[in-house]
Amino acid sequence: MIRFDKVTKRFPDGTEALKDVTLDLPARQLTAIIGPSGCGKTTLMKMVNKLENPTAGAIYIDDEPITGMDEVKLRRSIGYVIQRIGLFPHMTIADNVSLVPKLLNWPADKTDDRSKELLQLVGLDPAVFMDRYPLELSGGQQQRVGVVRALAGDPNIVLMDEPFSALDPISREQLQDELRHLQQEIHKTIIFVTHDMDEALKIADTIVVMKDGQVEQIGTPQQLIDEPANEFVRNFIGTERINQKRSFGDRRLKEFAFLFDTDWAGEAEEVEAKLSVSDAHQLLEQSGKPRLAIIDEGTLVGFAGERELLRAALHVEKEATV
Repeated sequence: MIRFDKVTKRFPDGTEALKDVTLDLPARQLTAIIGPSGCGKTTLMKMVNKLENPTAGAIYIDDEPITGMDEVKLRRSIGYVIQRIGLFPHMTIADNVSLVPKLLNWPADKTDDRSKELLQLVGLDPAVFMDRYPLELSGGQQQRVGVVRALAGDPNIVLMDEPFSALDPISREQLQDELRHLQQEIHKTIIFVTHDMDEALKIADTIVVMKDGQVEQIGTPQQLIDEPANEFVRNFIGTERINQKRSFGDRRLKEFAFLFDTDWAGEAEEVEAKLSVSDAHQLLEQSGKPRLAIIDEGTLVGFAGERELLRAALHVEKEATV
């Protein structure tokens, strides 16, 4: 867990980017930090790997204060993905991905195996891409490599600073889907800064909404939809979006099988795939179980919890705006 305890950040020009922020970010979850430009979200994230230091207060990783930690060792233990990707153009994809493992003195065979495994997970065939150079890849492929490089050293924490915002809408949606799938495989503590509420609702386990250097609300996507803490949060999410997500709609579950989790191993309430998304959400709440097991003519097609049903609602909204 990452903990901020009464953290304030004041820049030399007098700008107060963060104001007495106390916040716990859960381990092994994807937390999205969102808010308008200048709200302090990127400053907050950069404090985790000491790219920014607090003026007052303390930051803890697993209850250990980071103040006395060696900056180089700390940064090598944390993955970092940025909007501009930052791949070295004169180095092959294999060399880009292996940077941190080499700094950590990993054996060559372990580094090679890790690189190939991660490239495969993000849909890039190692046999095709390992020996290519960044300029031979599309923007979306380069960003996938950026994610792989951040994960190559097997960090427990990954920081992602608006990594998909420069991509075209199709590549962005694909990478959002792949990040969710990847997180189901690796279960890292991911802090994802974004200005896009739909992106946050789609990918996050937890969302932190910020304004003027302070936290306005923290909660699950569904909690923000159902119970916005104040007028700012309500307006930032958008009344129309809130109403659409609450209603979920009458489309059938079977239409959204491609959005559902297939690896769930916990408790689940069985439902028929012909059930509407809206009815399924109501049944999920009544069941008290974390997931629905969706059955189509006797065959399991996937598992859906609040996030997956919310993603189905987001998909319907996106269709309506095309």
